[in-house]
Amino acid sequence: MKQKDLTKGPVFRTMFFYALPMICGNILQQGYNIADTWVVGNFIGTGALGAVGSAFALMTFLTSVLLGLCMGSGVVFSRCFGRKDEKGLERGICASFVLIAAVSFVLTAGSLLLTDCLIAWMKIPDAVTDMTKDYLALIFWGIPAVALYNFFAAYLKAIGNSVMPLVFLGISTVLNISLDFFLVAYLRQGTFGAAAATVAAQYASGIGMGVYVLMKRPEAARALLHFQVNRASLREIADYSVLTCMQQSVMNLGILMVQGLVNSFGTDIMAAFAAAVKIEAFTYMPAQEYANAFSTFTAQNAGAGDSGRMREGVRCAFVTSVTYCMAASVFIWFLAERLMRLFVSDRAEVIVKEGVRYLHIVGPFYCGIGCLFLFYGLYRAAGRPGMSVVLTAVSLGTRVGLAYALSGLTFAGVCGIWWSIPIGWGLADVIGAVYYRKLGMG
Repeated sequence: MKQKDLTKGPVFRTMFFYALPMICGNILQQGYNIADTWVVGNFIGTGALGAVGSAFALMTFLTSVLLGLCMGSGVVFSRCFGRKDEKGLERGICASFVLIAAVSFVLTAGSLLLTDCLIAWMKIPDAVTDMTKDYLALIFWGIPAVALYNFFAAYLKAIGNSVMPLVFLGISTVLNISLDFFLVAYLRQGTFGAAAATVAAQYASGIGMGVYVLMKRPEAARALLHFQVNRASLREIADYSVLTCMQQSVMNLGILMVQGLVNSFGTDIMAAFAAAVKIEAFTYMPAQEYANAFSTFTAQNAGAGDSGRMREGVRCAFVTSVTYCMAASVFIWFLAERLMRLFVSDRAEVIVKEGVRYLHIVGPFYCGIGCLFLFYGLYRAAGRPGMSVVLTAVSLGTRVGLAYALSGLTFAGVCGIWWSIPIGWGLADVIGAVYYRKLGMG
């Protein structure tokens, strides 16, 4: 599969066809999440659904550190590719690999050692503590595999190859769902079986991606074979990656704090939130992958010094993302109840009702998160990753603060948590737009 130069060709077509495999990959990933949720909810129970949902939020936070490092590295790779700097690209690969491998080791060891503390911090109810612990005891071993896949995927996407990451993600998804049915539905291995299926699939995709890149990309093979870490390259990778890592970590830390607040309302609310979040992720997360594609497009053109093409890309990306998110909002509004009933039994009316209420409150505002994803990608690619951190802090700070404040009020309760989400998105979008105008980029 050849690399794609995003500095040439019609802007909409170039960005759309580059983004399409990434969007398909996201749909595959979310399809797995929904299948996993369905298997756990129907073959183990609603308690397990809440436990796995909480563990999923924790893993998302932990792996967001690695994802942020990979995304920041991808910007450096894209800029080198855009300015045809092959030596710089090789040095960046080595520096990024060292940084990501070190952080992966620390995260894995720390998570395994602090499992009990993490469970207590997340306020997991006693009724599902054992199930959560069984799941986490194995799922943490998948962290290095997540690092491996995302490192090589970031490299391939940076040079314009968004297809092969989709191929390996597809293999991983099929394997994961198959193992879910075998270990959970057939062998009745409970939450431990669900974790085993996920970890096996993660290693299949991570190792597969690594082998493919080393066989097909000579510059990557040379870089990792001779392995010379240049201090300047390490500093450049760190400048982009650490701030992007902070942005991803702050975002998911806020989500994790909200998850802890949700857990305090009991297992029914936990289960409703777990199912609803998986549903909406399937619906609006393609907008995030489109934003990631837009970020690579912007970074390559920034490396090539083409500011006019960058501005055209911004206009095209916002129109496309807003149009999609509006359609997604309509879809969720009318199908919320049917989608919730896919994950819980007909007897669990409380869970269905709360999940529908969440989707009806948050769903109409998906344009807010779609635009926010684009602002993250724009400022990261334009060499201003610190602004992405600011927007994340505003969005999540508002969300967490309002969630804790409103949920304690009698008239609001758990609905206060749900309303805090779109309010946080909207405030961050306003700041992102004002800053864009201030820079004179529009």
